[in-house]
Amino acid sequence: MRLALFEPDIPQNTGAMLLLGACLGVGVAIVGQAGFVLSDAKLRRAGLDYIALADIIRYPDIDALKSTITAPGRLILLTTRRETDFRTVAYGDDDVLLLGSESAGTPEAVHRAADLTVTIPLAASARSLNVATAAAVVLGEALRQTRGFPSDRADPRNAIPGSAR
Repeated sequence: MRLALFEPDIPQNTGAMLLLGACLGVGVAIVGQAGFVLSDAKLRRAGLDYIALADIIRYPDIDALKSTITAPGRLILLTTRRETDFRTVAYGDDDVLLLGSESAGTPEAVHRAADLTVTIPLAASARSLNVATAAAVVLGEALRQTRGFPSDRADPRNAIPGSAR
């Protein structure tokens, strides 16, 4: 399981997602150009001292990221468009959860590249969640389903029956 950020443009959000990935043992991919320098002080402040522990991979574009995903893994795009409710999805260990740019979202080509698009149901008066918060919500469900939290991976009694873990 990995998180991927498409052209992130707010360093504090990226720092929060790097912190999330480091604490949960999940790699984070940055796809395309970030809207800030990756050594930005705001990024470091949000990621605390965990950024050094984060597994960060850079990809020049969505095609480069997509080429690294092997079946049965999927590219799952989180979107505000009314698509599939994230709670109805069966997640897999090799899935990549992709989040768009905070200011621009994701272009249509990225939507087409996704194997699945999911949304988080919100109150009728709400437009969207902060991108880092959305990542935490969906990643938490995906790790719960796959028993992918660090404590699950560390204790063989938590292994999924029939799995190699």
